[in-house]
Amino acid sequence: MKPTNYLSIVLLFSLCLPLGAHTQTVPAPARTQLLLRCDDIGMCHSVNMAVKEVLDAGIPVSASIMFACPWWKEGVEILKQYPHAAHGIHLTLNAEWLNYKWGPVSGWPAVPSLTDSLGYFFPSRATFFANHPLPADAERELRAQIERGIHSGITIDYLDYHMGTAVDTPELRAIVEKLGAEYHLGISRYFGEEDLAGAYAVTPDQKIDTLCAHLRSAAPGAPKLMVFHIGINTPEMAALIDQNSFGLKNVGMHREGELRGLLSREFMQTIGEMNLQLITYRDLIQQVGLEHSRRPKP
Repeated sequence: MKPTNYLSIVLLFSLCLPLGAHTQTVPAPARTQLLLRCDDIGMCHSVNMAVKEVLDAGIPVSASIMFACPWWKEGVEILKQYPHAAHGIHLTLNAEWLNYKWGPVSGWPAVPSLTDSLGYFFPSRATFFANHPLPADAERELRAQIERGIHSGITIDYLDYHMGTAVDTPELRAIVEKLGAEYHLGISRYFGEEDLAGAYAVTPDQKIDTLCAHLRSAAPGAPKLMVFHIGINTPEMAALIDQNSFGLKNVGMHREGELRGLLSREFMQTIGEMNLQLITYRDLIQQVGLEHSRRPKP
């Protein structure tokens, strides 16, 4: 049976860590910080219900919202209920699913170089760049997504980027950095975070063991970032087909596998055993300061 609050497992294991002899004072070790970023909030109802499960468990996460997608309003209403979530804008220039599409917040006539003939975003980075997107169109659309986010009723803390497209060229990355500075928002990976591999591509039955192994590989020091693509394997999610060459089959099973991995007792126990401190991007930005953010090395 699922514990009421998975975060209590982390706290319990942290308290049980060796403290040294009782006859001497041992300085507490500096704890390595861990950010759990859940992407694609607002993409569909299944993803929104998945992040609700995580937040109901008391786990602090950074939730990246796709404000170009049809279910963003539901995602925002859910996030309003949980003060332990930080909120990011998952800057979106692709719509990768067969038969499930979205287009620009600014309206396709305003940014024609970003869309196909029906006004939808292209499914892949390759098809996006093959259409020779204009930097002015990209800036107009990314600004519209940010404006929608900051007027949605929740505090926006940071920016990141769906499929990497919005930072895939120096020109686009410069636009994202310009908008981050203008709107006083952090950018994911700009605060010295080191990426820990997730469990995106491994089979669903291997996800828990894989996630725990990656946690155990974390070297002390810089904050660590682990990115999740969660969902519930409903008919809605099971119907999705990724048009990218790297896309996974049975995406509903994979996304629910990541959700169950994140919520698993084993994963939370490993966080405690490794003495990792769970934080969000809101915490990290306050700790480091926007003025000290830096473009990550290639």
